[in-house]
Amino acid sequence: MSFPWAKHYKPSHPLMVWLDEKLPLPRFVYNAIGGGYPVPRNLNYFWNFGVLAGFCLVLQILTGVILAMHYAANSGVAFDSVEHIMRDVNWGWLLRYAHANGASAFFVVVYIHIFRGFFYSSYKAPREMIWLLGVVIFLLMMATAFMGYVLPWGQMSFWGAKVITGLFSAIPIVGEPLQQWLLGGFSPDNAALNRFFSLHFLLPFVIAAVIVLHIWALHIPGSSNPTGVEVKQESDTVPFHPYYTAKDGFGLGVFLLGYFAMVFFFPNALGHPDNYIAANPLSTPAHIVPEWYFWPFYAILRAFTADFLFIPAKLMGVLAMFSAILVWFFLPWLDTSPVRSGNYRPLFRKFFYLLVIDVLVLGYCGGSPAETKYVLISQIAATYYFLHFLVILPIVASVEKPQPLPFSITEAVLGTDEAATLSGASTAA
Repeated sequence: MSFPWAKHYKPSHPLMVWLDEKLPLPRFVYNAIGGGYPVPRNLNYFWNFGVLAGFCLVLQILTGVILAMHYAANSGVAFDSVEHIMRDVNWGWLLRYAHANGASAFFVVVYIHIFRGFFYSSYKAPREMIWLLGVVIFLLMMATAFMGYVLPWGQMSFWGAKVITGLFSAIPIVGEPLQQWLLGGFSPDNAALNRFFSLHFLLPFVIAAVIVLHIWALHIPGSSNPTGVEVKQESDTVPFHPYYTAKDGFGLGVFLLGYFAMVFFFPNALGHPDNYIAANPLSTPAHIVPEWYFWPFYAILRAFTADFLFIPAKLMGVLAMFSAILVWFFLPWLDTSPVRSGNYRPLFRKFFYLLVIDVLVLGYCGGSPAETKYVLISQIAATYYFLHFLVILPIVASVEKPQPLPFSITEAVLGTDEAATLSGASTAA
């Protein structure tokens, strides 16, 4: 978005003038995160999670590249190579725990980022492309995380790969050939491990490329804000630096405290103990479960227990699991309310909190054994999940009476007092 009051980059040092003429990288950085990018002045700490997600990606790439130098993608020695990293490589234990817990931290940050988007309707025009690219990033993250979970080649890694790739066999006609093509054989073995390692190494860089597009798309309409009101005047904005670099820096510090507490004191709290047992194709674990960040979708998969007409239950579960994410692509057109922010939509706000509870229930059921009571709860929760997006959201958008919106971001921050508004304008200038 072009702001007439945005500052323009003007290098003064001769070297920087020459660099700006030949390769305007400093100008690009300044316009992206400096004074050349005005941001709404009322962003709260939920807007920190975009930067935190970028930090997590960089952390995962750095630790992953170093771990790849010591890992052996061979089914005969993969498990032992992970133990070698933990025991013999200098600081190997730290790198491995940082990478494993970094994946969980990445998903925590991204889930909060997504639900912030749900609450503040960040998917609405003119920011549809930002949202669509964000959903693509999430799908790539899930694929990357699944392949990374296979690499330690423990019991849960092996059987998780067998179960998840086995889902493709539910697809009529092409399912089994597709599964064999993915695995390079009839079951997870050396070929599958090599393929998953290659893709697990490659996909983070694909994610980084899509994130560049995501940020590029963000800079066209500008950032949204908690009121959902668009920028109208100079006093509505402040430069990204130093205001939000400082705020993001504080948020990053709080995040790192929690992250390193996990790495140093509870490094295996989110893992599964069976993954410290070498993969054994002849010994099936009593309870096969994916990583915690897949649990809500795993619960939806297991919610289908009976065939419907000519459609097998397994196929319906697979379709529902993928549809649980694909439905997000249609949110800009399902939610037709002219008001973005949930702060001004009392009925929408109630159903949003129900959705949060519903997803937490799905997550709990997905991590629980496939017993009757958990399957029944999953069926109810999965039904509500799809009803929320496909039925409740459009109805609420058409019948709800939103609360009055502020005239501008400045009014929302400083009130309607004219002196306060003028004071805010002079401060921003």
